[in-house]
Amino acid sequence: MFSKFHNRQKGFTLIELMIVVVIIGILAALAIPRFMRASTKSKQSEAKGILKQIYTMERTWRQDHDSYTAGLNSIGIEIPVSARYVYSVTTATATNFTAVAIAANPGLDDDASADEWRIDQTGALWCQVDDVNL
Repeated sequence: MFSKFHNRQKGFTLIELMIVVVIIGILAALAIPRFMRASTKSKQSEAKGILKQIYTMERTWRQDHDSYTAGLNSIGIEIPVSARYVYSVTTATATNFTAVAIAANPGLDDDASADEWRIDQTGALWCQVDDVNL
């Protein structure tokens, strides 16, 4: 009676292992794109924050000098060395300005498209080229 149970082999069949591999593959195929999208959105928060800071400092500069300025250093904006974006003020007149943040190549998610955010004198912040949806 004991010998019947002793000869029994333990382990998984090849079919069971293949089913587990397929399930893991399906889960990975669903999870990886969502993770990449969430990661890119979190990186975009840098551009939004610094552009809002530029907006505030430009408004302050205009109250003192009756005009906007194109110089980020003159309004006291210091861009961190580790910044993912390149910041500039593309338009600066007495009545309006536009500041731009463009992601340095190769983009936020390692593709060819560069994420681009803008803000103007009204405080309107918009995404010109959205790297998340490309």
